[in-house]
Amino acid sequence: MSTASAAPRTGSVLADLLPASRARDIALVVGGAVLTGIAAQIAVPVPGSPVPVTGQTFAALLVGAGLGAGRGFLSLALYALIGMAGMPWFADGTSGAGGASFGYVLGMLLASTVVGALARRGADRSVLRTAGTMALGSAIIYAVGVPYLAASTGMSLTAAIAAGLTPFLIGDALKAALAMGLLPTAWKLLGRRG
Repeated sequence: MSTASAAPRTGSVLADLLPASRARDIALVVGGAVLTGIAAQIAVPVPGSPVPVTGQTFAALLVGAGLGAGRGFLSLALYALIGMAGMPWFADGTSGAGGASFGYVLGMLLASTVVGALARRGADRSVLRTAGTMALGSAIIYAVGVPYLAASTGMSLTAAIAAGLTPFLIGDALKAALAMGLLPTAWKLLGRRG
């Protein structure tokens, strides 16, 4: 038996397993935005921080991995634009640009794109690769969100790290662990390795 058939074929993401059509892509983009908006409502306040723990970052990374870079970007862009226009589906039912946590929304847009590109290269098919992909995606979100938090609130960068990164590391590890189980399992359940 050849070992080549067991290796994941890269170039596809989970969404590519559905029959291709423009309607499919539109539904996936809109669905990813809606999923992110719903997940943002799962919010737990963090004492001393204007940023709550939410399901939003988990959804954004899953959207990127499941839809790929292009559709992931469009989905998070739609989410951001509709939220900026007044739809109360950012964390804690907020909307608009300029809030203390809006930088995290911008970071999610970039992270979804990067995670989607990595997933297209097979980064969501094994537990270890998924862990690395989720860690990178989370780092991108913080790289944009924490400086934005500092700038929008007048906090020092050190204070912004303490309020907008440190309290979230355990939750991000749990979200990554969940993704490490979900994504490779989804590929296996669908009977395809890529």
